[in-house]
Amino acid sequence: MSASSIRMDGRAWGVLFVLCGAIFLEGIDVAMLNVALPAIREDLGLSTGVLSGVVSAYVLGYGGFMLLGGRAADLLGRRRMFLLWLVVFLLFSGLGGFATEGWMLLVARFVTGVAAAFMAPAGLALITSNFPEGPQRNRALGVYAGTAAGGFSLGLVAGGLLVAAGWRWVFFAPVILAAVILLAAVPLLKDQVQETPTVRRFDIAGAASVTTAMLLLAYGVVRLEHGGAGLGTTMAVFAAGAVVLGVFVLIERRSPSPLVRLGILRSAPLVRTNLAALLFMISFAGFQFMVTIYLQELRGWSALETGLAMLVVGIDTVLAPTLTPWLVNRFGNVRVLFGGIVCAAVAYALFLPVSPDWTYAAMLPTMLLLGLAFSLSYGPLTMAATDGVDEQEHGLAGGLLYTSIQFGTALGISAVTAVSVATVRAQDGEGISLEAIRNGLTVPAAAAILAALITAMGLRRKAATPQAPQPAVAETSV
Repeated sequence: MSASSIRMDGRAWGVLFVLCGAIFLEGIDVAMLNVALPAIREDLGLSTGVLSGVVSAYVLGYGGFMLLGGRAADLLGRRRMFLLWLVVFLLFSGLGGFATEGWMLLVARFVTGVAAAFMAPAGLALITSNFPEGPQRNRALGVYAGTAAGGFSLGLVAGGLLVAAGWRWVFFAPVILAAVILLAAVPLLKDQVQETPTVRRFDIAGAASVTTAMLLLAYGVVRLEHGGAGLGTTMAVFAAGAVVLGVFVLIERRSPSPLVRLGILRSAPLVRTNLAALLFMISFAGFQFMVTIYLQELRGWSALETGLAMLVVGIDTVLAPTLTPWLVNRFGNVRVLFGGIVCAAVAYALFLPVSPDWTYAAMLPTMLLLGLAFSLSYGPLTMAATDGVDEQEHGLAGGLLYTSIQFGTALGISAVTAVSVATVRAQDGEGISLEAIRNGLTVPAAAAILAALITAMGLRRKAATPQAPQPAVAETSV
């Protein structure tokens, strides 16, 4: 592999900086808000339902509009969608900072989630279209993935620091960052994919039905954390979502210009990639939530101390852009991804026997392994999301990936909450208990093991399919 095949010029680095800045913005925005929730509740006097809704509103906006956002990037222009929704993100994050009532926060977080749903797939499609397939794209996606995960890790610490100055800075800081990214993006970003003249109509019926279905399914996932309370309503929401999703499929099969080409879902590697992403995020989101409860409610740690405890997971910010692309080019995407998910499964298993007086040294192996797991998994998942997909559908492929990631995040939090709450109720107790946390932690371990098994199917398929010798090119399908 020649050095020139990896080397990027100044403009390429500028484009990568802009796109990484946007995905970093999304990660740090979510993480900082999670840390700030107690301070927001105290200042505005929000009920538990409204406070939970502040988080759920973002999930609904993100999950509900992600598929539409991905396809809109393909049909209406990646650069146009990225810049437009970056402006929307900036404006409504600022609105959250000026909120004086709960409904203002709910509106701000919902629209911010919608903006992220359009930005994220457009950003991934711009990465794949601006960097040629092979080592250079692998390196760009490694940096991109590392920045995404690093934003969440650093957001926990930044949130703790900003809350000390006032919770409103948790909303104002992303406004400043978004403004800087926007100023750099306007001259740097270019659409590399030509418009497709065959697409003359926008599939309004398909867009309306898939968005309604995703909103219903996202709402059902959010309701899962209530456990048995209102289970009938939750199941009814899921059933309605499934029915509307069926209507969407019928519309797409008959549409001359479908919003989503259903044939893309026949790709086994793409399906495995999205299932692995879903389960990987179920495991991490559930683990992070349980550890936060353990440290803050059982151990009495502050938000800043909790963020610092998780900061070591941010080693992926360094390893993802440096180690992971080399490993992918050397061993192939599937093997690297499998290794990362196995690291995650081991990390969660090590944390299962957690005790009330664990030292940080006892927690450190799990945190280090999680940092390595993110380094080896997030980048390859991002690379595999568009592998074998036509260039004109990279936005759609990105939308599918981020839909899996967002639903996985919501499912992980809902699942561990439901398990821990059920444990507390079985004990006829109130608050949280160590046993409830331990039971909740079984969910991330199980999800990671299942993700490893699904990824291993890709390994078996590769081994069973003899291929002619190839030059040093990354193997990028899961």
